[in-house]
Amino acid sequence: MLPASLSPPRLYYIFTFILAFAALSSCVSKFDKDKKQVSFKRVTGINFTEVHRYFDTGLSFNKDGYQLYPEWKLSFLPNNKASIYDPFEKRFLTFTVTLDHDSIFSVANTWLKALKVTKDSLVFRVLNVVTDTIYYDSSRNYMLFYSADYMKNVLHKTPGELQKTRKIDSLYIIKRVNEVNAHADSFFAAREPVILKSKSPLVTVVKKKVEINVMNRYDNSDEYMSPEYDITIHKAYQDFYYSFYVTVDTQGRLHFQKSLITVFDEFKESTNRIIKGIVDGYLKVYVQAIPGKTLGITHNSAVILNVIGKKN
Repeated sequence: MLPASLSPPRLYYIFTFILAFAALSSCVSKFDKDKKQVSFKRVTGINFTEVHRYFDTGLSFNKDGYQLYPEWKLSFLPNNKASIYDPFEKRFLTFTVTLDHDSIFSVANTWLKALKVTKDSLVFRVLNVVTDTIYYDSSRNYMLFYSADYMKNVLHKTPGELQKTRKIDSLYIIKRVNEVNAHADSFFAAREPVILKSKSPLVTVVKKKVEINVMNRYDNSDEYMSPEYDITIHKAYQDFYYSFYVTVDTQGRLHFQKSLITVFDEFKESTNRIIKGIVDGYLKVYVQAIPGKTLGITHNSAVILNVIGKKN
């Protein structure tokens, strides 16, 4: 089951250095044992559906294109249990609810802080917790739930209608598209990622799949945050292997950005020249690139390429 707290995309940390420990060290808190526990007794047995998941900005997208989206369905049961729908197994599973202090609780391997608990709605803050320490600087996600009765008899809307993209997100994406499309080396992740297709029998193109498992916390966001392709070029001028990332602009043109292989400083310039030659001489000729889109809008995005050349 996809947890509420999702892991960060890989591509955007390849070339961005983050002073994580310095930032987090000033934004931590120990559990306050003197504050009361939250109670779910008054909402026991009520079916809730998550209708909105958002950052503290109010947006469901961040600047890199990472999207939070609602997916939980839950009901609290007696004896500190909860029934939560697993979208992968397509059935409800029962989890233990561990109550801590200050309205903090844990369920389905996710730490949450209850901000609102009524028969109509729930609001939770997703917490980043390590042992008994809350890292508030990275606890910026929120979940909004409505009860089935409230949606049907008060709002007169279906969950699907309430989960649709909000205007604030549409306006933000339009703004980001205008920013990145002004520069070939600027980009953000496309929710509908770049598609690469071979135009020659001498070139094979295979998109790498992200396996959903416990190691990545059942998070497949790398499918669009870090799209990755293996490309094999047969009858190349020589055997070679290079891993690098390119941006793909709105016209489907490839622009080399950065090598991902480790070389000594004195070889970096020559390595980049070789990779640019491969992009210009092979990929631009034999590979079709369909640019990425977010909310139906085409924009610059990036893709990792692992290119193998085989002379024979």
